[in-house]
Amino acid sequence: MAQAFFGGVHPNDMKAATNEKAIEQLQAPAQVVIPMSMHFGAPCTPTVSKGDYVKLGQKIGEFKGLGAPIHASVSGTVAAVEPRPYSMGGKVMSVVIDNDFKDDLSEEVHAPADPDALSVEEMVEMVKQAGIVGMGGATFPTHTKISSGIGKVDTVIINGAECEPYITGDHRAMLERPAEIIGGCCYLAKMFGVSKVVIGVEDNKKNGIEALNKVIAEQKAPVVVESLRCRYPQGGEKQLCQAITGKQVPPGGLPANIGCAVFNINTTIAIYHAIKDGMPVVRKVVTVSGSGVVEPKNLECPIGTPVSLLFDACGGLKDETFKLIAGGPMMGMAMYDLNTPITKTSSSILAMSEDEVEKFEPTNCIRCGRCATVCPSHLVPQMMAQAAERNDLDYFQKLNGMECYECGTCTFVCPAKRRLTQIFKQARRAVMDQNRKK
Repeated sequence: MAQAFFGGVHPNDMKAATNEKAIEQLQAPAQVVIPMSMHFGAPCTPTVSKGDYVKLGQKIGEFKGLGAPIHASVSGTVAAVEPRPYSMGGKVMSVVIDNDFKDDLSEEVHAPADPDALSVEEMVEMVKQAGIVGMGGATFPTHTKISSGIGKVDTVIINGAECEPYITGDHRAMLERPAEIIGGCCYLAKMFGVSKVVIGVEDNKKNGIEALNKVIAEQKAPVVVESLRCRYPQGGEKQLCQAITGKQVPPGGLPANIGCAVFNINTTIAIYHAIKDGMPVVRKVVTVSGSGVVEPKNLECPIGTPVSLLFDACGGLKDETFKLIAGGPMMGMAMYDLNTPITKTSSSILAMSEDEVEKFEPTNCIRCGRCATVCPSHLVPQMMAQAAERNDLDYFQKLNGMECYECGTCTFVCPAKRRLTQIFKQARRAVMDQNRKK
């Protein structure tokens, strides 16, 4: 049934601190650290060396196979090409650039004479060269999703649900940059050859829906905004497809299996600028919030900006702060280093105080079954956890454990406070490592 999906929860959205805060431009830092891994697939190979002068928008990382190129977010001199701390843990090869604050634009960046005259192939190539990926966190290369879906996809969906607590960057983009969103939708409609594009927005963002509809009416754009009932994880692409089309993505399948392609709001804006201006992905909007932040804000900063500078721009951290999270509270990861850089997929940085993050020790499963009733993937988390804890990866896979996308709903409702999402994250990684060795 359209407008519904199985499971889900209703956490407090915690968006009030930033949903009325306009996006502020953060001054570029003296040095940026740009990771060579910001996409699904093997890391890029750096194409610059220490001492090289680079310009804003210049390609500094090239991919092979599945991936997307990476560009300089400032102009200046390459200070190092070496492994640096990364938001996903550990270190990854990075290009470190000393900013000269000139913002010299690379000759590689140039707008087409007439964007509307471009062929589909030319537009896909521009998306590819702009280094666009799933900027909501999926990281899948956008040019690959488009090229593989042409002729197969009949429903293009823009994910404006933004269901994760605290995060408000997409909502602010709807209010402040609706023309860019609709422009990106029009390019997607042309590339896929569809008559309309659907933007799914949860109904707690009514002013965002109104802003989009106003631009759609003014431009007579082939875009429709679908108001969705609030429920986490509405922004999961499988759940969004079902809510809008009424069709369910089959187990192990992708939205393309039911003729759908899903793109994030930020990704759609990036597509607009790639095709209209020839501009690659060099900046990102990030929500900085949580009770440990003095003044929560929505900030736009160059990719590679250290997280510490975003907190500084928000007045710093309160003394009682004891946990930092990259991403939202449901699916994000705890941070261990304030020097980690903002990437293409950074959506929020949260600082949590002791009264906001409950301290507890997990107890034994009481077999209540609440986790199974809220799992949007129709899984049985308690049995998956048992298999994972005894390292029975074969049984974990038989229970369709690889269908889990770590949304956190099971952990949210568990009365025994079991860290189910963490258990599944580790088990899924172990299965992938095992499969790579075969």
